[in-house]
Formats: sequence, C-alpha cells, structure tokens
Amino acid sequence: MAKAVKKQALGRGLSALLKDPENDIKSVSDKNADKVVGNIVELELSAIEMNPFQPRSNFNDDALQELATSIRELGVIQPITVRKLDFNKYQLVSGERRFRASKLIGLETVPAYIRIANDQESLEMALVENIQRQDLDPIEIALSYQRLIDEIQLTQEKLSDRVGKKRSTITNYLRLLRLDPIIQTGIRDGFVSMGHGRTLVNVDKREDQIALYEKIVGQNLSVRDTEKAVKAYQEALENPDKQVKKASKTPDFIKKDAPRFSDYLSVKVDVKASEKGNGKITIPFSSEEEFQRIKKLITGE
Repeated sequence: MAKAVKKQALGRGLSALLKDPENDIKSVSDKNADKVVGNIVELELSAIEMNPFQPRSNFNDDALQELATSIRELGVIQPITVRKLDFNKYQLVSGERRFRASKLIGLETVPAYIRIANDQESLEMALVENIQRQDLDPIEIALSYQRLIDEIQLTQEKLSDRVGKKRSTITNYLRLLRLDPIIQTGIRDGFVSMGHGRTLVNVDKREDQIALYEKIVGQNLSVRDTEKAVKAYQEALENPDKQVKKASKTPDFIKKDAPRFSDYLSVKVDVKASEKGNGKITIPFSSEEEFQRIKKLITGE
C-alpha cells in the first residue's frame, strides 16, 4: 500500500512540474525530460484531446459502463498513453476506453505515460497498439493494417515485422476490404465470421457476394457450407450450359409433386430423380421427438 501511495505522490509532483512554463518539455533532450517521458503522470482529463488517428470506431456502451464501474471501485489500473502537443496540452495515443470511462464517472485526472512523438509516430503507435487488442473485430484490424500501409508507407513484409504477424495473416485481413460494405458491416456486427468473409472474397461481383451473404444469414450456413456454395457459383460461371442441362433433367412429376412431401411433413424433404424416373427421397429430422412425429404421419402409428 505504501508503494502505491508513493507512486501517486510522484505522479502529482510530475504534474506540477509539467504545469511550470519554465519547464515546458518539447523534446527528449530538454531539461527534466527524463523525469517525465516514460513515467506515469497524473494528467487532467481536460488537458487531453482525442486521437484523430484512432482506428477503433465501435465502443460498446454496456462494456464502457462496466469499465467505468470498475474504475470507480479500483481506479485506473493501466495508465493511458499520450503524446505532448504543447504546454499542458496532450493527445491520446492509446487507452480511449479508459479515457472515456474515466470521463463518464466524472474523474478529473487520469494516470498517463507521456510520449514525445510526431504525427506519423503517433499514428503508428495508435494503430499498432490497437491491433494487439483482443476485442477488435476483423474489419477494424484490416482497416488498421491498410492505414499503416498507406499512411506510413509500409510494405506487407515490414508490416509483418512491426506487428508480429505472419504476412499471410495480414493478407487475409486485407482481402476482407474487397467485400461489399454490407458484408463488412455483417462481419463487424457478428452476423457472419471472418471465415465466411474470406470465402466470399473469391466472388468478384458485389451483387453476387450480397446474394450469397443473404443465403448464409438466411439459412445459417457454416463456413464449410459457404465454401460449397461459392464453389457451385464458380462452376456455374465456368460451365453455364452444363448447369442448364443439369436443371432440365428433373422429371415434371417430381417438380409438381415433390413440394407436397415438405408441406405434409413440415420439414424440407429432398427429392432427387433421374430422367428415367428413378431416385430417392431424403427426410431430415433434428430430434427423437421430430422423428416420432414424422413416423406417425407416415405409418399412422
């Protein structure tokens, strides 16, 4: 407990140092810079502005409220990171959820690490720090990778070294940005997984991506089922005549009467038949109760 009190007092002492115009620190070579840069300092929330380079755009209100409750009880356990802009003026680099939660409960100060960084360094620190978080969705990660490539001029290979991820992993994330925005939103909202998205990337036309996406959501298709659907789509593009010929093989009596099985049994019955009239009927069931119900309808027992 004595150690924690000493640490807090040190933070307040450094805070006073930062408010002295004669000790305005602008670079790591300035007097007293070694006492501030890299140390934990209690900063006023009003002196900190939001980070325009923040890659995260979704903040769950319930999770933020839970964090605020935790901070009210235990304090800010992990300091935020800021960079110095001007005299007693700072910009958030990382820790926006902690910053927001602290404001939510009316705190006046927050523990912070102070960095001296230019815009590019601040962007890189914010992006790399956020990429390491476990709660970012795949699209947020992909957008962060793309910003590092575009704005800091990193190759995928250098980016791989910088964030500690395999180049193939980075490529898979970046490919998600080729999906229609509706599907990207679906991934962010959890309607489909990254695995679904990686499969849909192989469909070039946006309207076909959307059609398959709606099928995935509507029929609750697994990633494996989605792979099969995309494969069938690609085969249909490569061999359109074969698909037409295949469709014409179903006898008329099957087309006419097969739906009656599904209607009568209240399950989707699969009926397949050749031109010669031979085939099979597949009746699915999901439980013993449903099996008994179907059996009773068919046998009367």
